[in-house]
Amino acid sequence: MTHYSKTLAWAGALSLLAAGASAQDVTWRVPTSVPEGSPFYVNFLERFADNVDVLTDGAVEVQPFGAGVLVPALQVYDGVRDGIVEAGHSTPSYLVNQNPINAIFSGFPGGMGPEAYATWIYEGGGKEKLQEIRDADGFKSLVVGIGSSEIMAHANKPIRNAEDLKGLKYRTSGPWAEVMRDYFGAVPTVVPPGEIYTLLERKGVDAIEWGPPSANLPEGFHEAAPYIITPGVHQPTFLWEVVLKQETWDALDDALKPKIEAAAELTTLQSLLNFYDQDMKAMEVFRGGSAEVIALDPAFADELSAAGLDWIKKKAADQPEMAATLDDYIAYMDRWTAESGYLIRNGK
Repeated sequence: MTHYSKTLAWAGALSLLAAGASAQDVTWRVPTSVPEGSPFYVNFLERFADNVDVLTDGAVEVQPFGAGVLVPALQVYDGVRDGIVEAGHSTPSYLVNQNPINAIFSGFPGGMGPEAYATWIYEGGGKEKLQEIRDADGFKSLVVGIGSSEIMAHANKPIRNAEDLKGLKYRTSGPWAEVMRDYFGAVPTVVPPGEIYTLLERKGVDAIEWGPPSANLPEGFHEAAPYIITPGVHQPTFLWEVVLKQETWDALDDALKPKIEAAAELTTLQSLLNFYDQDMKAMEVFRGGSAEVIALDPAFADELSAAGLDWIKKKAADQPEMAATLDDYIAYMDRWTAESGYLIRNGK
């Protein structure tokens, strides 16, 4: 073989290798249910995209999109199911009306806080139970984000007891909306995240809930309404997930799958710690502002939690799958409560 022939042969081989490598590259367009630039977008989805890029050595590209760019904010799951996008990032909270079993994973009043919940998800079988639910829709679920406790309300009216909730026009979603309506006579309404500030500022509602302190701060809710209600008994924690069709996941190179799973878990840990840190700073801003921060009386907070537990148990009563999952959840929560007293926590 001449030198020229050898050169051509090597060039051809390299071209085939390059083509093979290129064929392994994967791009997912991933819309989320919040506007681009919001803390959930940055802390969850952009962080996940960066972690996937690093851990797969660039073989998988996650392209984040804000709400409404590719699919409407509250139709992310539908966008994946209909094949409009390869994957989507949203919260089970938006699926509670379709199937109340999602309430167990979206966070509900009376449920576990972030510490216990994250432990149940990753060590107690919670993630596997969520996947079993998504199997029914042909989805692969990747937990991408567990949050800290939320602000119960930014409100145009003070909320201190159950009487204050009667007739209250309240922007909320998921389990809390039903608890507010059925147990306390409030009037819940659901609007996309991008419309919440305007609704509150123009007094289209009396109160809104959205996220933890650091997610609410950049939205300016504390400047639009004179009261901030804590603690976040309505949403002790919350979960977001990236879903894709199971066939999309199955088509991946097997070597990539554990790397993407690791990126999802790393993102969840990093983002939760970030929320804890940024929430403290946000609360300092709130307390230094003009809005009054109201801390609910513990007895009233317990009343709200008890209503949430009663609501979800009734929902599960005639749904065997939900009942079994809820029993497992509550058993883990009870175990945590009984055995976590040895932990040192720097707070009341």
